[in-house]
Amino acid sequence: MITSASPLLPVNPLLGVALAVLLLAGAAMAALARLGHTRAIVTAGLRATVQLAAVAFVIGWALSSRPLLFAFLAVMFAVATRTAGRRITSNRTWWWAAVPIGAAVFPVVLLLVAIGLLPVKGIALIPITGIFIGGALTATVLAGRRALEELETRHGEVEAALAIGLLDREARLEIARPSAAGALIPALDQTRTVGLVTLPGAFIGMLLGGASPLMAGAVQLFVLVALLAVEAAAIAVVLELVARNKISRPPRGT
Repeated sequence: MITSASPLLPVNPLLGVALAVLLLAGAAMAALARLGHTRAIVTAGLRATVQLAAVAFVIGWALSSRPLLFAFLAVMFAVATRTAGRRITSNRTWWWAAVPIGAAVFPVVLLLVAIGLLPVKGIALIPITGIFIGGALTATVLAGRRALEELETRHGEVEAALAIGLLDREARLEIARPSAAGALIPALDQTRTVGLVTLPGAFIGMLLGGASPLMAGAVQLFVLVALLAVEAAAIAVVLELVARNKISRPPRGT
């Protein structure tokens, strides 16, 4: 039986071996299926190892100092911006990814701090803000990529919409909106199936920390609902940026 004082997984050499085997298995399956991400899987696993080790080393300082706390959050935001931007496009418009992530995350965090639900302490602010930034990153990438791909594929329809009198922004929105809206489906499915298909990390973490199932469920519900708001906002903003051609892709062949 797992108690609040016992870890979910023992941190020992066996855990390292299991991680290595799983990583290689994932890469091997990608190679066999010709998914084209074999190297990326290995690289992602190694990067995660290094990054989590670094975070485990420095997060204690961030928890004890407010300036370091804000610096840590700034680094999280900067990395999320670059990751999302580079996933969406290879040109200089990638930095606009900061707008949907920031516009979605920071108003929610500031509101929660203002009403007293979220204390300005590293132990609370870092994980909650990190969850929101991660959700906004995913939604921004999915919506941005889908919108740009749809506009590229259906360029003729955009031209037809312009021909009948629609403004450029309106024409691009009409084509890109349905595809970009699909980026919200993962968050919707996660919220709809919580407790029936999966027990998310916040719920399990609180249980292992000694919280009651009722309290753990309340916190997890709060996280899921807040994530829906954050991701919906991120999708709306990135769609608008794509429609206004602030985020774009270089033409094919360039």
